[in-house]
Amino acid sequence: MNVLFATSEAVPLAKTGGLADVAGALPKALNERGLDVRVIMPKYEEIPEAYLSQFTFVSAFQVTFGWRNQYCGLLTAAIDGVVYYLVDNDYYFRRRGLYGYDDDAERFVFFCYAVMEAVRYMDFKPHIVHGHDWQTGLIPFLLRTRYAFDPAWAYVKSVFTIHNLKYQGLFGIDLIKELTGAGDDMFVAEGLEFHGAASCMKGGLVYSDRLTTVSESYASEIQTAYYGEGLEELLRYRSGDLTGIVNGIDVELFDPMNDSVLHTPYRNSLSRKRKNKLDLQHELGLPQSGDTPLIGIVSRLVEQKGFDLIAATLDELLQEDVQLVVLGSGDWRYEELFRDAARTYPDKAVFWHGYSDRMARRIYAGSDLYAMPSKFEPCGLSQLIALRYRSVPIVRETGGLKDTVQAYNEYTGEGNGFSFANYNAHDFLHTARRALALYRQEEVWKRIVDNGARMDYSWDSSAKAYANLYAQLLTERKENEPWPVIL
Repeated sequence: MNVLFATSEAVPLAKTGGLADVAGALPKALNERGLDVRVIMPKYEEIPEAYLSQFTFVSAFQVTFGWRNQYCGLLTAAIDGVVYYLVDNDYYFRRRGLYGYDDDAERFVFFCYAVMEAVRYMDFKPHIVHGHDWQTGLIPFLLRTRYAFDPAWAYVKSVFTIHNLKYQGLFGIDLIKELTGAGDDMFVAEGLEFHGAASCMKGGLVYSDRLTTVSESYASEIQTAYYGEGLEELLRYRSGDLTGIVNGIDVELFDPMNDSVLHTPYRNSLSRKRKNKLDLQHELGLPQSGDTPLIGIVSRLVEQKGFDLIAATLDELLQEDVQLVVLGSGDWRYEELFRDAARTYPDKAVFWHGYSDRMARRIYAGSDLYAMPSKFEPCGLSQLIALRYRSVPIVRETGGLKDTVQAYNEYTGEGNGFSFANYNAHDFLHTARRALALYRQEEVWKRIVDNGARMDYSWDSSAKAYANLYAQLLTERKENEPWPVIL
C-alpha cells in the first residue's frame, strides 16, 4: 500500500505547530506496519542544512497553473526511515518563516499543482494521496477535476485530515479562480465557495474520498455550530466519511529516561522527577522547594488555549502555595499578563518569552501539573507530552483533551488528570485548587501519576486505525479496476 503524504510542514525539516509532529511521526509508524508512506512538502529556507545536504536531485519540470508557468525542482532523501520529497521553487519558498505572506494563496496553489505533477517523476506510484489542512486542500479538488483522467493519477484515492478547522485558507473567489483556472461552476456552495469567498479547506472537505480529524470528540464537535466554523452542515452531510483518530507522540523523542536536557533521568519515580523540579527552580530563580506544587504551561499564547480563563483567575491562583512557569509567545495581552504576574509575584511566577525546546522539556519534567484549559482543542500534543513526563494535566473537556485526560475519581481511584466542562473561569480555578489539594496527599497523587503512566502515548494504535481506513478505502475499488503500476 503506497501513500503519499502532502503537507506544508513536517518534523524534523520544518515546524510551526502540531501538524509538523503528525506529518513527521505518523508516516514512520505506518511504515513500521508494512506500508510505504512518503512525504512531500515545500523546500523552505529554514530547513536545516544538516538535513538539506542529504537530499539528491530527482528532476526539474514546469508547473502550469492559471496563466503562470513556474519552475519546480524535485529532491528526495530518506530520513529516519521515511522518504521525503521537497518541492523546490525559490520565488515561493526561499523566505523566512513558512506562512503569513500576502501571496500565500499563490504559494500553496502552486504547491498543490506541483504535487500533482511531481508523481510523474517519482519511482513511486501512490494508491492514496493524504493531504493535511488547507494548504493541501486543493489536491483532492484537482484529483477530481483537472487530473480526473490523467494516467499519472489513475485510480488514486484521497484522504484529507482536518488539524484545525479554524484556519481555512480563505481568499477572494476571483483570485482562486485566476490561480486555478476553474470556472464559475466550481465556486458555488456545493464547491469551493464559502460566504462569498473561496475556501481551500473546502477543496478537501468536498472532494476527498475520506475525511479524518485528530480526535473522536473533535470529529463530533465540528458538526455543531459552536465548533464548526460555518462548515458544520457540510461536515454533517459527510459524517459517514469522517473519522476521528487521536494523535500520538514520538515516545523515543519524548522520553524522560533518555532526555539529555534533564538534570536527572526518570521513568515513574516521583523522587527522581522532583530533582528536575529543584533544578528548574534554581535555573529560573524561584525558591527551591520539592513540596511546592509547580504548574507548567508551554503554549502559543492565543485565545484558543484558554488564557482568558487564566487571566480572570491568575491573581487568585497565585494566592495559593504554588509556582507557575510559562513558556510561549503570541497575543500581546497574554504576554503582558504573564510579565505582570512575574513582576508582581517574583517568588511564584516566571515567564519565558518565545520558544526553547530545551526549556519546554525541562518544564514538562519539572512541573507537577500542566495547565491547558483550551476553548477548543482538535487534539493537543502538550497534554500527551506532559503525561509522558508524569506531569498531571488540568484541562477543559473539549476535543482531544476530553479523549486523553480523564478526571480523577476519588471513589474509584480512576483518572489521570483534572478536567472541567464549561468554559468558565471559576470552574478552571476550582479544578486547579482541587488538583493542588490532592497533590498534598502523597498516595493519592502517586495513584494519579501511575494511572497516566499506563497510557499508550505512541503512534501505534493511531497508525493501526489509519492503516485500516486506507485498506477499507482501497477495498471499495470496482472489481474490474486494475491496480496502478509504475510505467
